[in-house]
Amino acid sequence: MYLRTTQRRNKDGSVVRYYALAENVRHPGKGYVEARVVHNFGRADRLDRAALERLVASIRRVLEGERGGGPVAPEAASAAGIAIEASLGLGVVHVAEALWARLGIGEAIQARLDARQLQAPHAAALLAMVAQRLDRPGSKLACRERWLDRVWLPEARDLGLHQLYRALDVLAEHGDAVERAVFWRAVDLFKLDVDLVFYDGTTAWFETDEEDVAGREWRGLTFEPLRKRGHSKEGRDNDPQVVIALAVTRDGVPVRSWVFPGNTPDVTTVQTIKDDLRTMRLGRVLFVGDAGLYSRANLDELAKGAGRYILATPIGRVKEIRDEVLSHPGRYADITPTLRAKEVVLGEGERRRRYILCLNEEEADKRRWHRAEVLKVLEVELASLREDHPKAACRGSSLPSVSLPTSARTTTGGPTSTRTRSAGLSSWTASSS
Repeated sequence: MYLRTTQRRNKDGSVVRYYALAENVRHPGKGYVEARVVHNFGRADRLDRAALERLVASIRRVLEGERGGGPVAPEAASAAGIAIEASLGLGVVHVAEALWARLGIGEAIQARLDARQLQAPHAAALLAMVAQRLDRPGSKLACRERWLDRVWLPEARDLGLHQLYRALDVLAEHGDAVERAVFWRAVDLFKLDVDLVFYDGTTAWFETDEEDVAGREWRGLTFEPLRKRGHSKEGRDNDPQVVIALAVTRDGVPVRSWVFPGNTPDVTTVQTIKDDLRTMRLGRVLFVGDAGLYSRANLDELAKGAGRYILATPIGRVKEIRDEVLSHPGRYADITPTLRAKEVVLGEGERRRRYILCLNEEEADKRRWHRAEVLKVLEVELASLREDHPKAACRGSSLPSVSLPTSARTTTGGPTSTRTRSAGLSSWTASSS
């Protein structure tokens, strides 16, 4: 149960607010949660304040009685004769406002608004939604109806729900420019070394059965249909999803973010990523990605302009790694007590390929133990198959596959770049440059 606030705007621009005591209940017929008004307090400017204070005092007496403190005297509810009119949250909002200003986010957004001569309070709406997600994550409706009245954010107190949605349109149109401005502000503020850019992607799914069927055009911008079914990294292949990608510096500071349609394979995103990073004017940086980006087309794209990169490479997929890298002579160097690595360089000059082959002893022990446990289960199942029982045969066919010790992944790089492989399902890891 909560105090609900609604409002309407008059023709003269004035805002009239209403208070009501409400609770969220699930409608038995419709199947979703809706707000049910228990009591209407009426207009805020005509509110019977004494009645509301009596209700608060009554609730306080019950709560204090449960704690064993007994009823609270009226004079104890105030200090030195000061009546408490409202209690608003400040901590999270205060920190969010400070970071908003320190990182230059508000300044970057306001610059775009001034350039377009937009007078609507888009900056205040975006700040409110960001602070709400840091304090109590929820929808735009929850932000407007159940959060803004609980915190001290006066510049956003009278915002309507439609203004929150309109503020998101500003990000859709000017998000790239805002990201660039905020990133370079952070680089200067934290004195970052932008020599490495780490890239990875994940998926986010939607509770809906329908995909987006066609793109839409808005203010000259064409948006692809984003919600599509594809390979889900969360195991929800039947749900429409989007692919979310992020590039960060070695310190974990975001450089750029992307949202791709849900059916976009990782290997097809490199050209877009590289073109967008080029607009950031980062100079020559080392691009680091995982095995999901490995393909011949991506290697060629990353190598353009003497590009440098580190990519994880599946060992079993690359003939050169299987035939030459794994059998190349040389001793391993100890990196950590459980990790050893060996450098292998094939070719000469600018066309040479540099691989780093790694052996993770800790991961190797885990895989050996896993294989031994699976073999024990297989032996039991094979023994039961001697009885020629069809159910036992079905159980044997459903057992998990076992990865062999030779399976591994590597990384690949272009001219003068470094390829690095990380230990995945097996104990071996290789990388090349």
